[in-house]
Amino acid sequence: SMNFLSGIWWSLPLVLLWAIPPVTSSWWYMGAVGSSRVMCDNVPGLVSRQRQLCRRYPEAMVSIGRGVAAWTAECQHQFRRHRWDCNALERGQRLLGRVLMRSSRESAFVHAISSAGVVFAITRACSQGELKSCSCDPKKKGSAKDSKGHFDWGGCSDNIDYGIKFARAFVDAKERKGKDARALMNLHNNRAGRKAVKRFLKQECKCHGVSGSCTLRTCWLAMADFRKTGDYLWKKYNGAIQVVMNQDGTGFTVANKRFKKPTKNDLVYFESSPDYCIRDRDVGSLGTAGRVCNQTSRGMDSCEVMCCGRGYDTSRVSRMTKCECKFHWCCAVRCQDCLEVVDIHTCKAPKSAGWVSRT
Repeated sequence: SMNFLSGIWWSLPLVLLWAIPPVTSSWWYMGAVGSSRVMCDNVPGLVSRQRQLCRRYPEAMVSIGRGVAAWTAECQHQFRRHRWDCNALERGQRLLGRVLMRSSRESAFVHAISSAGVVFAITRACSQGELKSCSCDPKKKGSAKDSKGHFDWGGCSDNIDYGIKFARAFVDAKERKGKDARALMNLHNNRAGRKAVKRFLKQECKCHGVSGSCTLRTCWLAMADFRKTGDYLWKKYNGAIQVVMNQDGTGFTVANKRFKKPTKNDLVYFESSPDYCIRDRDVGSLGTAGRVCNQTSRGMDSCEVMCCGRGYDTSRVSRMTKCECKFHWCCAVRCQDCLEVVDIHTCKAPKSAGWVSRT
């Protein structure tokens, strides 16, 4: 598992700090509370604006650490059936860096989902009273009206505008130092990720009155589960638009004139993805040797596609499963333990299984 400090910085797309020492969460917390200047000055790779924010809001950095699990797990969930499965995060940070140094659609997705993760983590921390710099949404006060009638704002509405503002200030600071095409692409995808979280803000209400009748309602705005953001950005990944820089260097035009111009919600990329079939350090590919494939699927997780035509090995394994489950009144489900024998299919390695490197 990732240590806490490196996890925090991996959630900030993407400073790409390789030299972070292994640090325990308690050390990080003491450092944040005791001497944020020393702590922030010793994290390599930050631009000056990021150091300023780190010193000023050390508790926000701790909150972001909790968002790391959300976006890394979401990335791995969305890519679980693909050759590139986002597991470079666990098996080598430098490998993920190679992916992000390219301008591919995988890089676009990771920038968007990790930017969204920062918004989610900061917004949640505001609502839970963990940050001195923010609280519940101050604009949601007094009375309002919706399709069901009048209601009073109450509870704690998620302060998503603060989460977006903080994420934009910290995450985008690195890209704003550069004027090249990749910086422009990353800024666009970072913003698409932030907007995706706000898209799923929903109104929740509680009824007050005799026998729960809705003569009086108290409502608040809350973020949806992070999975909704992940599913939405996954669709945007599949529909990502290849672009080229404008001649004046201020924006994009579509690479193929038959496609529509990207909106602020779309993901954009410059270069085609590698096939991720073999281990290739230069593109951040771990290859698919040893990956489990689905013999009956015709999708991306099929043995033919996942194994890139190299074939696969089959092994028979025994595992315990719950079976013959019965419902007992009231209210329990009791099951038997059954031994199940299943075939597991794993992709063969290429004939020469070493790393490919063009250096």
